[in-house]
Amino acid sequence: MAYENTDDGGAAASAGGGAGAEPGVSDSLRTFGAFVQALREHAGLSREEFGDLVRFSKHTVASIEQGRRMPDLDFVERAEAALGNTGALRRAAPHLSRQAGLASWFRQWARVETTAISLYTYECRVVPGLLQTEAYARAVSLDVPPLPDPEELEQRITARLARQELLAVTRKPPTAFSFIVEQAVLERWTGGECVTREQFGRLLELIERNWNVEFQVMPLRQPSHAGMDGPIMLAETPENRWFAYSEGQQNGRLIANSREISLLQQRYAKLRSQALTPEDSLGLLKRLRGAL
Repeated sequence: MAYENTDDGGAAASAGGGAGAEPGVSDSLRTFGAFVQALREHAGLSREEFGDLVRFSKHTVASIEQGRRMPDLDFVERAEAALGNTGALRRAAPHLSRQAGLASWFRQWARVETTAISLYTYECRVVPGLLQTEAYARAVSLDVPPLPDPEELEQRITARLARQELLAVTRKPPTAFSFIVEQAVLERWTGGECVTREQFGRLLELIERNWNVEFQVMPLRQPSHAGMDGPIMLAETPENRWFAYSEGQQNGRLIANSREISLLQQRYAKLRSQALTPEDSLGLLKRLRGAL
């Protein structure tokens, strides 16, 4: 089963999950969510009970039912089993579209990203948008002036969460992800203690469940650092062509020049060697969560 990808499909407001989006609304997501809610209530299940059956949190269930999040394939299949195997959700899922609120400068990258077979991200500002919880995405959106109005805020968060469909291991072929995130970003406590604890839980769940996700932490003390010029995003297309994306304050650009891409690939390779190993990064995450 494949989901529809619109031109603006599922991208975050920006590569790192910041502000400045051009909002959009997806009626198909709202309709699908209302249908899930009706079936759940007909079965006499609370959101928490249903969440236990489909192995998603009650907050994720709420986001899907309210049309704020694109359901991934695991959710659709488990929901079918939990709600009577009518086939209705399975048939409806391919028709979902994502009219996401995303910055105009991000759209070209979003098109590349939705079909990429490899995606590499180094981030020194925030947790990457693909890994954010809803609460973290909300906190980031409210941190950066100007403040969005309530409708725009919801559209922006819907866009960011819908983009996370790309992480699914059931995609054919599944995308191979590499993330390198600065330890300082994790210890910033964006949104406060509760938001941070939930965000750590989300990261641990993804790392341990999604075999296509490699996550590394750049330690606080690293005398040799190849990422001093800022975030790096690299993508490999099904045709094995590479693209990169660079973003700053209220702007960004897609990079197709092979020399520039080669330079960024060299920097990213160096960052991988300088960051903690995936195993040590997992251990650090567990210690950070345990300290909260």
